[in-house]
Amino acid sequence: MGLKRPTGEALAAALRMRTGHDFADVALAQTALTHSSAVKAKTNNERLEFLGDRILGLVVADMLFHRFPEAREGELAPRFNALVDARTCAEIGIELGLDELIRADAALKVSKGGKSGNYLADAVEALIAAIYLDGGMDPARAFILRYWEPRSSSVVEKPRNPKSELQEWVAQANGARPEYMIETREGPDHEPIFTVVVNVEGFEPARASGRSRRGAEEAAATEFLIREGVWTTERAAS
Repeated sequence: MGLKRPTGEALAAALRMRTGHDFADVALAQTALTHSSAVKAKTNNERLEFLGDRILGLVVADMLFHRFPEAREGELAPRFNALVDARTCAEIGIELGLDELIRADAALKVSKGGKSGNYLADAVEALIAAIYLDGGMDPARAFILRYWEPRSSSVVEKPRNPKSELQEWVAQANGARPEYMIETREGPDHEPIFTVVVNVEGFEPARASGRSRRGAEEAAATEFLIREGVWTTERAAS
């Protein structure tokens, strides 16, 4: 039997300790921590996630603009992208201990795939929106700065995009364009698995799977780049 998640005043107290914000509307906080896969849930955090993503982007962009006054756009952009990336949000979700508070399908929470981290990232963004709606921009900004600003000093390399690199390499090789096709879509609606094939004129197709269409396409591009010797396995993992 799993641990009972706190509700009501217990949830408000847990979030006060983790975020520094005292929720007046505890139901709003509960919604922020309810994933769409949660059984029998009447509401979920998808709309809040949408809003929180935009608030996070604004605050992080403003923070970087003032924290690094001499940095050019080309230096700020990769740092920004890394800070608002789902992996960073999921990491912060783990730091906050949100896995103990989120309502979600049990299979999703024990999954080792991409969706496992995404449900935490989604909850973090939804929580930002909930703080904003409950208390305004100042507490939302304070929460974001508390967890994201310490990470802003880390040296960040621009993430490699396998689809972009494949397109550039193919353009130089024969002027063609990679074409991606969904071969199969399996699994439940809340946790699908896509298998994608990438076709490039003059080359054998490459195939890979992922928990989103984009993830599967990037995995297929990575498979192609490694097979053709453009990337090493070490580079793909970095």
